[in-house]
Amino acid sequence: MQTKLRMALIIFAASLLSASMISAASRATARTRKVESHFVGIASWYGLKMANGKRFDRRKLTAASWYVPLGTVLRVVNLENGRSVTVTVTDRGPNLRLHRILDLSEAAAGKLGYVEKGLTPVFVSPLLSYAPQHAQLRCTLVPPNAALVATYTAPEPLPALRAPAP
Repeated sequence: MQTKLRMALIIFAASLLSASMISAASRATARTRKVESHFVGIASWYGLKMANGKRFDRRKLTAASWYVPLGTVLRVVNLENGRSVTVTVTDRGPNLRLHRILDLSEAAAGKLGYVEKGLTPVFVSPLLSYAPQHAQLRCTLVPPNAALVATYTAPEPLPALRAPAP
């Protein structure tokens, strides 16, 4: 009886241990999941107020999104006509229950050609920002070595090429 009880206890402990290891592994993969650099979805446009209630300049090329950090510069391509525009994310939105990935300003929607429709399928990819720097050159001349200049001899000219005899 004690042997069966010990075996049942060992099996139970082993199953708990394996379950906790599987759970820990799934949490680790969830934390290290690769964030996609681009996505496809439906975009809308907005024209009067931002999510925080403040008015904004709808003539600027801006966007609202929950999926990228504020200040991110995005390239948005209208999949229906191929037009593209570069916008900066300055707000949060659209409402997640609407199943849209991006709200664009009226100016951006105009450049993409869907103001009349209101919605359009888009391809969105973030643009890398970089600050180019000019190369720093040291403009110091090295004086020639007098001994090398005195012993320098010009190379001999190359022999002239002759046409082969027929």
